[in-house]
Amino acid sequence: MLDGSVRLAPVTEPDAPRPVSPEELGFDRIVYEKTPPRATITLNRPEVLNAFDFRMLRELARACEDASWDDGIKVVVVTGTGRAFCVGADLKAWGADLLDKPREYWKWFGAFKDMHDRLREIGKPTVARVNGIAVGGGNELQMACDLAVMVDDAFIRHVGPEHGSVPAGGATQWLPLFVGDRRAREILLLCDEIPAKQAEEWGLVNRAVPAAELDAVVDYYVERLAVKLPQTIRYTKQQLNWWRDISWHETVGHARDWLALSMLGDEAKEAIRGFLAKGKD
Repeated sequence: MLDGSVRLAPVTEPDAPRPVSPEELGFDRIVYEKTPPRATITLNRPEVLNAFDFRMLRELARACEDASWDDGIKVVVVTGTGRAFCVGADLKAWGADLLDKPREYWKWFGAFKDMHDRLREIGKPTVARVNGIAVGGGNELQMACDLAVMVDDAFIRHVGPEHGSVPAGGATQWLPLFVGDRRAREILLLCDEIPAKQAEEWGLVNRAVPAAELDAVVDYYVERLAVKLPQTIRYTKQQLNWWRDISWHETVGHARDWLALSMLGDEAKEAIRGFLAKGKD
């Protein structure tokens, strides 16, 4: 029993769904900016090509939550710092923290799932500004957005079957909806690079443009989206998300458990350790 004279530190949870200034959130792995009617969330780990670690996932979820509460924000843009948009999970952190630890992986995947849910359910249109390569979970992140504009000298790729991870954090669920079953299988089973222009032709992104035009096209989408009626566009998103949500919610819980257990297997361990060994060469 606690001594009544002991004062505990205040809980950091908000008292009500009220937005705050980005500076108050103290983010370290992302940059969160609000210039109404736009909020911009920038993945900011360029030294590892904006790979997800646990804290980044938590910060992304909290930024999406704040943007969803801010009535002055009409559109949310998601982008990356440096030469990559995002290359998915930080396999170095996985190798150190998650191999042989299925309970820890299960917790990590919970943060990944929460980030996706908060982004998809943000209630406002979202635009992926794909400033560079999008690999694995990076492609799943851009697919979770409503629209995507990509620089034309980048590519999309999935490498999970080469690194011991089934791409079931959005790719197995949504790629067939985006590009059709055969192309989805080609992307996920062959693990080949999909150049930006091909991604545009297949409907995986809306536009593939030269880097010099990237911001102008993103600005155009933001301007067109920001003038729409917010309640109506929110419900339009809800309806459009029906197929995505069905495929996601019917599979992601099973994927979380299966992938957690796979951290005990030789296949995942050998693949991830082999990948990390190459990085040291």
